[in-house]
Amino acid sequence: MRQGITTIEVKSGYGLQVEEELKILRAIKRANDQTAADLIPTCLAAHMLPRDYKGSAKDYLDLMEAALFPELKAQQLANRVDAFIEKTAFDAETIRPYLQRAKEMGFDLTVHADQFSTSGSQVAVELGARSADHLEASTAIEIELLAHSDTVAVALPAASIGIGCAFTPARKLLDAGASLAIASDWNPGSAPIGQLLTSACILATMEKLSNAEVLSALTFRAAHALNLHDRGKLAKGMRADFSLFQTNNYQNITYYQGSMQPSAVWKNGKEVFSIER
Repeated sequence: MRQGITTIEVKSGYGLQVEEELKILRAIKRANDQTAADLIPTCLAAHMLPRDYKGSAKDYLDLMEAALFPELKAQQLANRVDAFIEKTAFDAETIRPYLQRAKEMGFDLTVHADQFSTSGSQVAVELGARSADHLEASTAIEIELLAHSDTVAVALPAASIGIGCAFTPARKLLDAGASLAIASDWNPGSAPIGQLLTSACILATMEKLSNAEVLSALTFRAAHALNLHDRGKLAKGMRADFSLFQTNNYQNITYYQGSMQPSAVWKNGKEVFSIER
């Protein structure tokens, strides 16, 4: 909230058992009741095949689909389902029925796509996913697919910094006509920086993004990736979620690469943070 982030997607995916995934999602729900921010839960049970799981990847996904999906609906724990499509996780053919079933049950889809190899963004586009996250390995083929779809391309520059890999080809995605959002991917394994504006500004430098492209990627395009249409813009009828910066030039927000932080933050029209003036 002090960074001006008032809507936060939070993913499960670190339990990899039905009860453990439910435990994480219940914790997210409880946390949402205790903060002025909006926490948007996403079920990432299809993160990896557990090392101690005795069955196949299909068996694991069938179990999650049968035992977990109904509980997500019954307990109102998440309306978003995610999957990591990768050679070391779940391949495209194996994951398709799982995501298709989630879609049939009314879940929004998002895909952890093209981080180290391609195929994930193709599945995301084919199934109408709200977003395809990562995309560091995307080639011209995947860029064109995303550009001619309604799937938002989500760059996670902090992950590139954390593990030392290429950045999402944000410039090429935008030039092709894709909708680009930028998120933090804040996690202890690959993106511990936890500074969205800093990592977005680094991406802007490396990918030659304009101020407008960065700011839109952090606001209304990010909201669209979460299927939220009541925030991300200062307009009549929208939620009054906004931040103030002590500067006479908005370009300084990105120029200072995250060292300029908000002096005040509003959520739903209420001031929730301010620096003593």
